[in-house]
Amino acid sequence: MSESWYMYVLHCADQTYYCGVTTDLARREHEHNNSKKGAKYTKGRRPTILFYHEKHDDQSGAQKAEASFKKLTVKQKLDYMSNSIENRYKNCIYENTKK
Repeated sequence: MSESWYMYVLHCADQTYYCGVTTDLARREHEHNNSKKGAKYTKGRRPTILFYHEKHDDQSGAQKAEASFKKLTVKQKLDYMSNSIENRYKNCIYENTKK
């Protein structure tokens, strides 16, 4: 079975956002906040909070999502994340009503 990849967004202490990809969300968030392995961008913007993530089948898919996301304006990014979360919530409610 192949490993899942994630495109993730961190909310930084200075109210900015950082986007990246990983196979382990908890490890990567910890690295951004506590180690030298975190991105240079987030080192001066700690603490960071995992704000959003989406699962992809492979590294390529996650990297393509990251590249597309980084091209959006801040408003478009917030709308994208909001709509995605809203759709997941609606699907969860729908799935639970089918049981």
